[in-house]
Amino acid sequence: MDISRRDLLKVASASSLGAVGMLAASGLSKQVLAQNQAHPAQTKKGEMIYRQLGRTGEQVSVIGLGGHHIGRPKDEEEGIKLIRTAIDRGINFMDNSWDYHNGGSEIRMGKALRDGYRQKVFLMTKIDGRTKEAAAKQIDESLKRLQTDRIDLLQHHEVIRMEDPDRIFAPGGAMEAVLEAQKAGKVRYIGFTGHKDPLVHLRMLDVADQNNFRFDTVQMPLNVMDAHFRSFERQVLPRLVKDKIGVLGMKSMGDQNILKSNTVKPIECLHYAMNLPTSTVITGIERMEILDQAFEAARTFKPMSQEQVQALLNRTRQAAAKGQYELFKTTNQFDSTAKNPEWLG
Repeated sequence: MDISRRDLLKVASASSLGAVGMLAASGLSKQVLAQNQAHPAQTKKGEMIYRQLGRTGEQVSVIGLGGHHIGRPKDEEEGIKLIRTAIDRGINFMDNSWDYHNGGSEIRMGKALRDGYRQKVFLMTKIDGRTKEAAAKQIDESLKRLQTDRIDLLQHHEVIRMEDPDRIFAPGGAMEAVLEAQKAGKVRYIGFTGHKDPLVHLRMLDVADQNNFRFDTVQMPLNVMDAHFRSFERQVLPRLVKDKIGVLGMKSMGDQNILKSNTVKPIECLHYAMNLPTSTVITGIERMEILDQAFEAARTFKPMSQEQVQALLNRTRQAAAKGQYELFKTTNQFDSTAKNPEWLG
């Protein structure tokens, strides 16, 4: 049975119900829950679980190393050591962005990926440019900082406005530069990210369809509170699974804000996101103990039952109802392109 967009929107609007209850209200309970617990094909090696990235055939670690946090340690060598330790222990998905710390995160990662480390990772970065000219310039700057001639996955960053898809796919828009970079061998796969509203993601997918393009990946917030408020899990995730687009989860803890609700623990947050059909869950790691925590989450992960999922969502429902712990949805605190509109071009 195909799940219509209208059915999904009805499900998402039933925010006062628990996860199972809200799905049952639309008659989609077993189907959607089963779909949202169907992990991509996975294997375990050493300390890490690896999953297939959408239809690409690539194998990526279920934990991805967040690029913004890598730029936070004051000592550059500390950031480089974190990256290499993560890789040595089995994390191969590297997240980054052209704008993180004004390029500082890419510079650190570029230095860390010397000496044979580049060949051990799946390297992703993002660009903000909405015009062909701005996007092309940012791609080349990212390649230089990352000290590589090829980015495994390039994503359009912060697709958070309804007009962003139209700008990206317009004549002379960013997609032209990205496709040219792919043709030139600078980029392997193409995706997009956003954190504001699932309807913007759906529009981006619709506009891509209108242009006969299918993304390889989509990155979005997936966490224990998202199910209750402007839910990417309810509205966007089923479509990605259906179209075999790689799912990149982010903001599993909302940059620690979700933890401030005192309803969940860090490893529970990671397990919830890992329990969805995510290929990788990108998490911020700026200290060794946080890296250890991520590996502990991978070591102890077991598929959650529907009852376990419901219990966790019941626990977070009241705190999540108004989005007060998902500040990336309800404020501009995380909107770097809103604060720096010149990055869009």
